Amino acid sequence: MKRKFIVHIDIDAFFAAVEVLLNPSLEGKPVIVGGLPHERGVVATASYEARRFGVHSGMPLRQAFRVCPQGVFLRGNYHLYRSFSEKFFSLLASVTPDLEVASLDEAYLDLTSCRYLYPSFSQAVRSLKRKLERELGLRVSVGVGPNKLLAKLATN
Repeated sequence: MKRKFIVHIDIDAFFAAVEVLLNPSLEGKPVIVGGLPHERGVVATASYEARRFGVHSGMPLRQAFRVCPQGVFLRGNYHLYRSFSEKFFSLLASVTPDLEVASLDEAYLDLTSCRYLYPSFSQAVRSLKRKLERELGLRVSVGVGPNKLLAKLATN
């Protein structure tokens, strides 16, 4: 029986990363997407710089402001994120039709039938990661395993 080659792919800090890509002046700043600090609502995502202050998805915006008052708070542009997401999934579909969408920025691919194209799993994953990052301009994390659970756990 052939061993399964399941890949989990997730765009790192997706909404915040798109905002930084389109506005390079935000590079290196704690970016918090979800709304303005005085509004009711929660953080949709936070850049890694904001996460260092303890900001995380699902945190109330007011609490995020208390722990990171220097953060750049953005309401977000979900139409824009959707267009990046569509490009992401289009790129993945060009690799294999055996694709499962997990969220706007996350997917599972079964590359079992494609593995003959690459000398090793690690080369296949590196090639896919480079292609996505080059085409999208966003960093992605990738994990590989014989099933979805282990692939997701392996995502770094």
